[in-house]
Amino acid sequence: MTSFARAERAALADALLAAGPDAPTLCEGWATRDLAAHLVLRERRPDAAAGILIKPVAGHTKKVQDRLAAGDYAALVEKVRTPAPLVRPGFAEEAVNLVEFFIHLEDVRRAAPGWAPRELPEAYARALGARARGSARLSTRRFPASIVVRSPGLEPASEPIMEPFTAGKGDPDPARQVTVEGAPGELLLFFTGRQAAAQVELTGPEDLVERLRGARLGI
Repeated sequence: MTSFARAERAALADALLAAGPDAPTLCEGWATRDLAAHLVLRERRPDAAAGILIKPVAGHTKKVQDRLAAGDYAALVEKVRTPAPLVRPGFAEEAVNLVEFFIHLEDVRRAAPGWAPRELPEAYARALGARARGSARLSTRRFPASIVVRSPGLEPASEPIMEPFTAGKGDPDPARQVTVEGAPGELLLFFTGRQAAAQVELTGPEDLVERLRGARLGI
């Protein structure tokens, strides 16, 4: 079984080390040390990880993350590089970290000047595409229009790399519809709140396009 998440884990650790502890990321308010601390907390501190999603315990999460971020940076990144026991089996790593590591590697890469999109292997792009549907539908569940999401085929083949799907709250008027098109990884970045950095094409009514570009997407 190919473990895209395992390869991306190594690439993310390399990028964190190369950037240093105080480099910017696409995660608002986080430098690279904060992002590394988040990744370690998520895998190794289940007592604190709940606060990532549950607001009443978010204060505890922040305290633990801040303590991790204040420690030795190289040691922190080594913990990012080394899978925690829970995700050492390849199937577990893929289930838990496939999207997480792709997005956070791009958070580091795209915050630096001169970045360029990566050319991903077809199988990896298809794996990301399989996750894009759920991410898009969850993040736009309250958006007041239908969103058609498409990904182009890979040359020279014309077959789409993922089947088109719809997201958004919906609108009975077909004229009030937005189309978002891009590679699967770019769609994931867009629908996890990184609209400014994602290389996608939006078409539709100007007011809805601008609203979607500025929407607070993500969980």
